[in-house]
Amino acid sequence: MLTKPSSSERIIDVVELWAGYGATPILQGVTMSVSRGEIVGVIGRNGVGKSTLMRCLIGLLQTWRGTISFMGQDVTALEADARARAGFGYIPQGRDVFPQMTVEENLQVGELIGGPGGKKLPELVYEYFPRLKERRRQAAGTMSGGEQQQLAIGRALIGNPSLMILDEPSEGIQPSIVQHICEALRSFRNELGTTVIFVEQNLDTILAIAERCYIMEKGKITRSLAGGEVNEDNVREQLLL
Repeated sequence: MLTKPSSSERIIDVVELWAGYGATPILQGVTMSVSRGEIVGVIGRNGVGKSTLMRCLIGLLQTWRGTISFMGQDVTALEADARARAGFGYIPQGRDVFPQMTVEENLQVGELIGGPGGKKLPELVYEYFPRLKERRRQAAGTMSGGEQQQLAIGRALIGNPSLMILDEPSEGIQPSIVQHICEALRSFRNELGTTVIFVEQNLDTILAIAERCYIMEKGKITRSLAGGEVNEDNVREQLLL
C-alpha cells in the first residue's frame, strides 16, 4: 500500500507517469504524492529510473503520458524554466555549477530565476553555507566537490523554491560536508517551509533526513516507507547493500 497525503496538503502529485529515452520506456506508470513541508527520499538500486523521474519532475525530460500537478495546477506540459519560475528548484547529479564563474556570480544566476514573490535570499545562503561567503570571489571550478554541492544548493535556494529536488546530493562528498548539507536541508524545511524530494544511494544520508521514502523497482513505485519504517534494515534491504 502506498501512503498518500491528503489532497489539501499535497504540493506535488504524479499520476501514471510514463517516460523514457528513444523508444525505451524507463518510467512505467509512476504514481506518487508529496505533502507541503515533507522531506521524501526516492530510493532503489541503480538503473531503476530514479534520476529519470527527477528529470521529468523538473521538466528536463518530456513525459509520454500521465500527469504532474504542482500545488493543484497541471504542469505536465511546462518547460523547465517555467517550472523554476513557478517554484521548483533542482540540483542535478554532478552539481553542474558554472566553473568559470565565481561563487557570487553563480548565486546571481539563481537570483535571476526567483520563485513566487521574487524573494531574494543571498545572505541567508551565506548563513547556511559560511564557506561560500568566504569564497564568494573564487571561481567555482577550483572548489572541492563538497563546496560545489553547497553552491549548487545555494543557487537553487536563492530562487526561493517551494519544492527542492536533489539527485544524489551526497555523491563524491566527504561525510562531514554531507552532514552539514543534511542539516541545511532540514533547516530549509523548518525555517522556510521548503519541501524536499531527493534521490540517494547513501544509507547514512537517507537515514539522516528522509521522513518518508518511495521505493522504485524497474521504473515503478512499488512501495512507500512511512516515517516509522525508515530504518536501517528497511532501507538497506531496498538498496541491496
